[in-house]
Amino acid sequence: MDTPKEKHDHAALIFPKGFLWGAGTSAYQVEGGNINSDWEDQAGQADDQYNLYESDFNLAESLGHNSHRLSIEWSRIEPVDGEFNQTEIEHYKKVLKTLKDKGFTVMLTLHHFTNPTWLAEKGGWENFRAPYYFERFVKKIVPEFSECVDLWVTINEPGVLIWGGYLSAKWPPKRQDNWKAVKAYWNLSRAHKKAYRAIHKIIPTTKVGIANNLASFDAFHHHSIREGIAEWLLDIFNNHLFYKLTGICTHDFLGVNYYFNQYISFNGEKAKIPSIVNIQTTKKDVSDLGWEIYPEGIFDVLMDLSDYHLPIYITENGLASTNDDRRVRFLLNYLKEIYHAIRTGADVKGYFHWSLIDNFEWADGFDPRFGLIEVDYATQKRTPRPSAYVYKEIIARNGIPHDLLKLLGHGIKVKDVLKGGIEE
Repeated sequence: MDTPKEKHDHAALIFPKGFLWGAGTSAYQVEGGNINSDWEDQAGQADDQYNLYESDFNLAESLGHNSHRLSIEWSRIEPVDGEFNQTEIEHYKKVLKTLKDKGFTVMLTLHHFTNPTWLAEKGGWENFRAPYYFERFVKKIVPEFSECVDLWVTINEPGVLIWGGYLSAKWPPKRQDNWKAVKAYWNLSRAHKKAYRAIHKIIPTTKVGIANNLASFDAFHHHSIREGIAEWLLDIFNNHLFYKLTGICTHDFLGVNYYFNQYISFNGEKAKIPSIVNIQTTKKDVSDLGWEIYPEGIFDVLMDLSDYHLPIYITENGLASTNDDRRVRFLLNYLKEIYHAIRTGADVKGYFHWSLIDNFEWADGFDPRFGLIEVDYATQKRTPRPSAYVYKEIIARNGIPHDLLKLLGHGIKVKDVLKGGIEE
C-alpha cells in the first residue's frame, strides 16, 4: 500500500493586494519634552522623536514599511484652553508631510490617552463639556492636516483609558470610582461621535474609526452555563460596548488592538460568580509584562468582528520582550492567524506592529521593550532588531514564505535535531 501524501501546504501565505504593512507609535510615548499634559513630564526625553522623527521614518522606509500609525499631542497644540499654538501645528505638518513624501499611508490618532493639563483641571473626561472641547480641537486641526492623513483614529482604547484612570487608578486622574468611570466612558463615546461627524463634514470621503483594545475570552468549563454567560458578558462589555454606545454607523473601519486572552473559571466552592483566571497560575507562555501569548485569540476576535461587515485594521499588536527571537515567533504566529481569518472572511486591510521603536510604556516605564527597533535611551541610538528584518521580508513578499515558517518548526525533521543528542 502506498504511503499517503503529506497534507501540508508549502505555498506562501499571501495577503490581499494593497495590504498595509507598518508599525505604530504614540506621541507622548516617543516624543519627549511634554510638560503640558496630565501625565506631566513622566516620560522625560523618551526617544526624542520630536526632533528625530525624520531619521526614524527613514528607518521605517528602509525596513520596507508602506504605512505608519502615529498620534499628535493635544496638550502641545492647545496648551491653554481655547488657545492654539500654530508653531506646534506647523511642526506636526512637517512630521506628517515627511511620511507622505515617502509614499506612506498615514493613520493619525487624535487622542492617545493624554489630556491637556487645563482639561484635567476641569475634571477631564468626567466633565460633560469634554466632548465639546475635543470637537473644537478636531475642527481646528483636521483642515490643517487633511492633505497628509489617509485614516483617522479619533480615540485610542477608550476602555483602557477608563481602566487605567478609574478602575486600577494607576494612570491620571488616579480615581477608583465606578460612577466617575461610567461618566467618563459615556463622554468618550459622545466625543467620538462629535469628532466623526466633524471630520466627515470637513472631508466627506475620508475614513474614521477608533483603535479598540479587544480581548479574546474562553471558559475553562464549556459545559458550565454560568461560565458561558460570563464569557458572553465580558465579550459584550469589553469588545462591543463602545460600538453600541456610538452606533456602528459612526465607524468606517474597525481598529483592533490585540494583546490579551482571558480565561474564565467557576469552581462552585467559594466563589458565587465566575472569575478571570490569573494567567500566572497556568504557567502559560507570557510576555515580559505577564500577558499571555495566544495567537489563536486574534483569529477569534477578527471572526467575531467580521459580523459588522466593515474593513478591519490591526492598529496594534506586539510583544514586550528583551528576547527578540520570541518577537520573531510572535510575529509569525500572529500573522498566520490573521491570514487564516482573512481566508475565512474577515476583511482585514492592514497590520500596524506595536511598536516601531522602544518607548515609554505608561505606568510600566521604560523597561518593557516593544520595538522592532531597539533604542539606547542614554545615547538615543537606534538599532533594528532581527525581527525588523523578518518583518521586512514578509512585507516584500506581501505574505509569509514557507522558508520563514521554519522558525516555527515547519520543515524541520525531528531525526535531524536528535542526531546530536538533546542538551539537558
